[in-house]
Amino acid sequence: MARILRQIIALCIIVAAVGWYLTAPVLRPTAAMEKLTADAGHGEVIFWASGCASCHMAAGAKGADQLVLSGGQAFPTAFGTFIAPNISPDPKAGIGAWSLADFVHAVQDGVRPDGTHEYPAMPYVAYAKMAPQDLVDLRAYLATLPAAATPSAPHRVSFPFSIRRALGLWKLMFGGTGYVLRGDLAPEVLRGRYIAEAMAHCGECHTPRNPLGGLQTAKWLGGAAIDDGKSKVPNITPGKLDWSADEIYAYLTTGFTPAFDAVGGAMAHVVENMGHLPESDVRAVVAYLKAVPPVK
Repeated sequence: MARILRQIIALCIIVAAVGWYLTAPVLRPTAAMEKLTADAGHGEVIFWASGCASCHMAAGAKGADQLVLSGGQAFPTAFGTFIAPNISPDPKAGIGAWSLADFVHAVQDGVRPDGTHEYPAMPYVAYAKMAPQDLVDLRAYLATLPAAATPSAPHRVSFPFSIRRALGLWKLMFGGTGYVLRGDLAPEVLRGRYIAEAMAHCGECHTPRNPLGGLQTAKWLGGAAIDDGKSKVPNITPGKLDWSADEIYAYLTTGFTPAFDAVGGAMAHVVENMGHLPESDVRAVVAYLKAVPPVK
């Protein structure tokens, strides 16, 4: 009996050790990125394309206040309510004291400076596809924005989702950095794919998720339920969205549908963000949306 007990204990130790190893944060090397020259002007374009203000500004902020990234907006999900943190240049409340490596690990690896996993409410799976130069430029632009001393509020997440270490397994299952749309793509579609799948992270809202919160890429951009249980993010694949390229472009830049309905909700922020991009980039997103497989 004692021998069996020792074997069980040994097995538990081995399982725990393997689990601890598999859930450990994985950090990409940043030495090459640290040699790049930052362009804050280009970083502003990356800022709008990536939708940073949409989540990290204060709730209801308008005009110049949208550039005060004090955080505080609440995002309810089936796993808890996540509160956007302060990412302003404030050295205490924000990210002003972060190194470039801290910034890259948070944005692309989903790992905080203290070494713990971030929740995927931060779309680091999408941002992981971003080019190093764009990350360097984005950080340079963020440093030019107003500092806010508002402390970040804690997420409201209950057990077992409060165990951040377990997110290491989630990343192993759903944290791949490959693109969904593949094949021999035209340069315009490739640019649109980079904007839509990496920076603008369109799939985070428009793609349904499995019970563990992973994106169901087989139904990419095929529409998803909103956590209020009353509404749905629409299917924007060619099988459902039968608008012309010009109609999609007009919607993304003006907020009006072909039937002259006005955009609302979170999509209003997307339209505003698109308004800061070059026309060629918005046209590239349109070309991408026309190229993705239809989801019925």
